[in-house]
Amino acid sequence: MIAFLPAGGFLIGWVYHLIGKDVEAGHNLLLDEIHDPKKIIQLRMAPLVFIGTVATHLFGGSAGREGTALQMGGAFADQLSQPLRLSSENRRILLMAGISGGFASVFGTPLSGALFGLEVLAIGKMRYDAIFPCFIAALVGNQVTLAWGISHEAYRIPDVPHLTISGLLISIIAGAVFGVVGMLFAKAIHQLSKTYKAYIKYAPLRPLIGGAIIAIIVWAMGTTKYIGLGVPTMVDSFSMKLPPWDFAAKFFMTILTMGAGFKGGEVTPLFYIGATLGNALSYVLALPTPLLAGMGFVAVFAGAANTPLASTLMAIELFGSHAGIYAGMACVASYLFSGHAGIYHSQRIGISKTKVGSPIRSTSQERRLFRKTHGSPPTN
Repeated sequence: MIAFLPAGGFLIGWVYHLIGKDVEAGHNLLLDEIHDPKKIIQLRMAPLVFIGTVATHLFGGSAGREGTALQMGGAFADQLSQPLRLSSENRRILLMAGISGGFASVFGTPLSGALFGLEVLAIGKMRYDAIFPCFIAALVGNQVTLAWGISHEAYRIPDVPHLTISGLLISIIAGAVFGVVGMLFAKAIHQLSKTYKAYIKYAPLRPLIGGAIIAIIVWAMGTTKYIGLGVPTMVDSFSMKLPPWDFAAKFFMTILTMGAGFKGGEVTPLFYIGATLGNALSYVLALPTPLLAGMGFVAVFAGAANTPLASTLMAIELFGSHAGIYAGMACVASYLFSGHAGIYHSQRIGISKTKVGSPIRSTSQERRLFRKTHGSPPTN
């Protein structure tokens, strides 16, 4: 099937070029509409991204599926905005709920799905006015998926050592590595996409050429291990030592796929990259292989998407609370070491990671500052 990836890529690009230009931005379009509401997202986003993702997976592209779930969730949710006559503010909340529902249903993680919809909008800030809708959407989305008989992959971390100072330091070191890899991943995808657009003006040719390059590489390597979702390799990373270059191979195959314009998502490949990178780090770091694989699974994603809290909750939901401390420290370190790059270019900087924010002031201090600036106190 990989031989048909160039043709499949051309078909995806041609359909979007013909009828999907307004929704081609995908998840970034959802974020833009949440930040600055302008017009209802066209319903065609849902079927287009669904068909595009199925085609990408069918012919062997290295892509995920969460991008599809987020776009479908957001597009379907936004269709309620006009019938319900929602204000711009309530429409923002509805879109955030759609994102949470899509994320939770595709990964089977309702708590992290709810938090993802709140956390992904801006680095360092969350909107608590949407917390109830996001949690409801995530819980309902997950339950509907389960009701259809869909099961999610189980990952096990059997032995988690008691937390020590050395274990804490190792978690921070590993997290820093995960963050740098997440940052490089985000920058590489954006740069390759810009390069394609700069040199290939006709959009359908980009995935055709990208697909041809991927097919040749797969033929030369003689393995399909680094394309598709890669779930079997992710499962193996929790139970055995893998070749230390697995993460790098998946890294480049995913960049080639997504940078060329194929549809799907970056998060599942990031899970693969993180799990195999953690597995590789177990050759040099004194923590169990399954634990490092689990830490990398969520922490590379935390750095690339700038969502450390959602990623920590995901670790608890997937691996159990016993792994939460190690995974949480790795996610925080990854977030701090990944800079302000991210896989979603419409994500805004709420609070810089590198600058100290404004001091927290009490209510009385806020009133004095307001009087000094405006001459009269605000009314409640």
